[in-house]
Amino acid sequence: MLIWLILIPLLASACIGFLRTPGRATALVSAFLTLVLGVSAILMFMYGDGMDGYSEICGLRSQFTLSLPLSRIMLLLTVVVTFAAILGMRAPSPQAERSWSISALLLSAGATGAFLSDHIISFYAFHELALIPTFVMIGFYGRGERRTIAWRATIYLGLASMVLLAGLVLLCIGLHCWYFSSIQLMLATAQISLSAPLVSGLLLIGFGTLVSLFPFHSWAAPAYASAPTPIAMLHAGVLKKFGLYGLFTIAWAFGPYCMALFGSWVNVLLVLLLGNILWVGYVTIAQSRLDNMLGNSSVMHMGYIFLAFAAYVVSGASNALALQGAAILMLAHGLSISMLFLLNGQIEAQTRTLELSAMGGLARKLPLLGFLFGLAGMASIGLPLLANFAGEFTIFLSCFAGWTPQTTAVTDACCSSWGLGPVQITVIIALWGLVISAVYMLRAIRRIFEADPSPATERATRLSCSDILSASLLGALLLLFGIAPFLLV
Repeated sequence: MLIWLILIPLLASACIGFLRTPGRATALVSAFLTLVLGVSAILMFMYGDGMDGYSEICGLRSQFTLSLPLSRIMLLLTVVVTFAAILGMRAPSPQAERSWSISALLLSAGATGAFLSDHIISFYAFHELALIPTFVMIGFYGRGERRTIAWRATIYLGLASMVLLAGLVLLCIGLHCWYFSSIQLMLATAQISLSAPLVSGLLLIGFGTLVSLFPFHSWAAPAYASAPTPIAMLHAGVLKKFGLYGLFTIAWAFGPYCMALFGSWVNVLLVLLLGNILWVGYVTIAQSRLDNMLGNSSVMHMGYIFLAFAAYVVSGASNALALQGAAILMLAHGLSISMLFLLNGQIEAQTRTLELSAMGGLARKLPLLGFLFGLAGMASIGLPLLANFAGEFTIFLSCFAGWTPQTTAVTDACCSSWGLGPVQITVIIALWGLVISAVYMLRAIRRIFEADPSPATERATRLSCSDILSASLLGALLLLFGIAPFLLV
C-alpha cells in the first residue's frame, strides 16, 4: 500500500502527459485515491501490526515505512493538501491545466516518497524529484519576474541540495549505516568515525536552506508568491517541511547522542531562528501585496519549529513535548498556509489584483470567502481552538520542560540567577512574534474584507463548489486538530 501511494500519482501524471487524458479530472481521481489509501495506511499502522514496504531498483533496496516518528503526520498532510490543491485548481487554459496537474502529482509523489523512505539516499532523491516541478512551474506560469525568481530558487535550492548530500553521505559513511531506523543500533554497538561539527554544520545549512532558515531564506517568499496556486500550496504547505522532518528524524535516530551531533551549533541556531521570527516578521508587516505577505509569513513561522528542534536536541531527545509540538505545528502550518494560498488564488480570480490597497469590502460581496479567510488567518496567528495554537503552545512549554526557577537572588537582574538557559531566553524573545503575526494578518483582513467596496472587489461574483469544498476541508481539519490535538500525538 505504501508503494502505491507513490506509484498512483506517477502513473496518473504519465497518463496525462503521454495518453492525453483530461488533466484535472485524472489528477483529482489520483489525489482522491491517495487520500483514501493514505488515511487507511495510517489507521492500519496505528491499530494493526505496523506496515512496511520494500522495492529494489538497480540493486538499491529501498524501504518505505510509517514507523519513523513524523512519517504518519507528514503523510496525512501530503495527501490532504494534494487533494485540496487539485480540487481548487483554477488553470488559465487547458494546456496550463495539464501542466499544473502533472506538476502537482509529481510534487506529491516526491514528497510522499521522501516522508516514507527509511533509506537515507532515497529519502534525498525523492525530495529532488519534487523540487523539479516547482522550478518549471514558476518559470512558465509564475507571477511577476518569474524567470528571475525561478533561477534564484534553483540556485539556492541546488546549492543547498549539494551541501545536504555531502552531509548525508558523510553521516552514512561515518556510521556505516544507510537507514534511519538502524542508526541508534549502530551507535550502541559499533565504533564510528564521525566529525560531528562538520557533518551537523552541513546538515543544518542544507536542510535549513530548504526550510528557509534565516539568512538563507530570501528565495522562499518570492517563489511562493510567484508560483501557481497548487504549487504554492504543495511547496509551502508540504515540501517545505522536508528539512525539518529530516532534522527531527536524524535527531530521533541518534537518540541520547543527538546533542553530541548538533550541540556545537545549537546557540547559532537559536540566533538564526530569531531572525526568522523577528526580522522576517517585520518584513512581512511591510508587504503591500497579499501573496508576498503570505510568503513571508510562511518563512517567519518556521522559526517556531526550529525552536522545538533546539529544545529537542538540548534535552538529548528526551523532550517528548518538543517532538509533539513540532508534529502538531508542522501539520497545522501546512494546512493553514495551504488554505491561505488557496484563498489567495480565489481572491485574485475574483478581483484581478492582490494589492492590499486596491481592495476593500470583499466580505459584502463574498461573505463565505471572508469567513474562510478569517478562519485560516486566525489559525495562522495562533488563536486558541485552532491547530496552530496547540502546536505553538506545546513548543513554548517544551522549552521549559525540566526547568525549575531558582528562588534565591530574586532581585538580581541577571537572567542567570533565575537559571534561564539559552533556549528559555530565546522563547521569551520569540513570544513577540505572536504580536507581529496578529498585526499583519488582522491588517490584511481589514483591508481586504472591511470598509467600502473598491472597484476591484465590485468585480467579484461567486465561489464555485470546488472552491468552497477545498477550503472547507482544510478549515475543518484546522478546527478538528485545534479542539482535539491528542489525535495527532
